[in-house]
Amino acid sequence: MWVPPEDKDPVLPHAPTRKSLALFGAVNLRSGQLVTMFATPFNAESFAAFLRQVARHRDRCRRNLLILDNAAYHRQLTVPESLTLDHLPPYSPQLNPIERVWKLLRRLRVHNVYFETLERLVDEVTAQLVEWAGPNPVLRRLCCIT
Repeated sequence: MWVPPEDKDPVLPHAPTRKSLALFGAVNLRSGQLVTMFATPFNAESFAAFLRQVARHRDRCRRNLLILDNAAYHRQLTVPESLTLDHLPPYSPQLNPIERVWKLLRRLRVHNVYFETLERLVDEVTAQLVEWAGPNPVLRRLCCIT
């Protein structure tokens, strides 16, 4: 951004904190249905709870495969029988379909927006997740593998 020399530099408000939002997510590549769960902290127990939630939304007529990155808590758990886990190669988040969803979520609701409180950020993210709650053609198209 260019600022004339005689003017003061622009000042942007920002929160004086490093608080963040922790969110697990899985997207069904066939229907675009998104399953999410807020979690603090990210660990094996919270991830196991998320897997139980995903298992409730699984497609009972098909094999259910979850693609995971190589986070330590992804390897230290017991998996529900109805799910199969597949780990991506190291340092390859671009191969994980949920990363596309997170990128779109940030662009639609969070990018270039100032949130005074963490609760306001949670509300904004939750509003988008509610829009994507059911089978969704936008996410299906975004995450399709052809």
